[in-house]
Amino acid sequence: MFRALFLGMLMGAALAQEPIRIGEYASLTGKEAAYGETSHRGTILAIEELNARGGLLGRPVELHTEDNQSKQGESATAVKRLISHDHVVALLGEVSSIRSLEAAPVIQNARLPMVAPASVNARVTEVGDYIFRVCFVDSFQGGVLAKFAREHLHLRRVAILTSVSNAYSVGMARIFKESFANGAGAIALERKYSEGDKDFRAQLTTIKSSGADALFIPGYYTEAALICVQARQLGLTIPIFGGDGWDAPALVEIGGAAVEGTFFSTHYSPDNPSPEVRDFNTRYQARWGKQPDAWAALGYDSASVLGDAIRRAESIDPAKIRDALAATRNYPAVTGRITIDSHRNASKSAVILTVKNGKSQFVESVAP
Repeated sequence: MFRALFLGMLMGAALAQEPIRIGEYASLTGKEAAYGETSHRGTILAIEELNARGGLLGRPVELHTEDNQSKQGESATAVKRLISHDHVVALLGEVSSIRSLEAAPVIQNARLPMVAPASVNARVTEVGDYIFRVCFVDSFQGGVLAKFAREHLHLRRVAILTSVSNAYSVGMARIFKESFANGAGAIALERKYSEGDKDFRAQLTTIKSSGADALFIPGYYTEAALICVQARQLGLTIPIFGGDGWDAPALVEIGGAAVEGTFFSTHYSPDNPSPEVRDFNTRYQARWGKQPDAWAALGYDSASVLGDAIRRAESIDPAKIRDALAATRNYPAVTGRITIDSHRNASKSAVILTVKNGKSQFVESVAP
């Protein structure tokens, strides 16, 4: 298992202080590495900037990272090591909901605070009062996409292709169906696949004959891109759209021309004109030589919100950090001003992007 230790070094007396250890578990290799790598880079940038400002409570911050290799079961193993071996005081969770759901019970039982950057399944924070996130949840995103489908795309009959082995996909499909129906829309039919599937022609053939005027794919970028390719090969020309699981450069790398004109919701757009976004783009590009995506921004925000909570708690006692996280109000994050609600979720809006000329472009901001 990959292990990394990152310490943003400080000058002067702070070097003599015992560091504050923060743990991170992420998919740095394997199927979902495109998410984990960029989130990790955002986290590193946030830790570097914290230390450049003098650390937290007069002490340097030390980031301990475990790679779960995008494999089932590895996240629980990773956080056990971070807790028992590295003695971290708090953890930064996964981009993937399914990985955070594996690890969160271990973290809750250890009574340590966790902040997930992008785990949008509602059940993640339901694990317990030490589990937080800086992203919106499936119910919010499902509602946003239903509203976008009705009001922007003017859709009336939508087909859904859901990954039954992915809690993220199942949850978003359920909320979309409810929200779309409440707005007088109809679900033409729903078909299913499993993570790792590569042939979707049977489902797409049925969808093509259903009379649906669009296809919603609440899944991850690998399968979404392959589905788009096979849909276009079968002559399915209707609009195709999805959620933040599509938001990775690999969507275009895999899908090519087939993903042109598709839409997806996400947490962040580098085209957003806000000062916070422009500033973050400049700093991230200077550090990593590339433009940040939503996962980089959310990784940055998860570490920043946690750092702000430790500062306000004036303590590394996990219960006090938890209480400070719960009291977060109107924090000026890169992905929008974050208020943590009573369910430990972030309250903020979403953005819609489209793929044009091989690149993601901002369409609009949407709240349900």
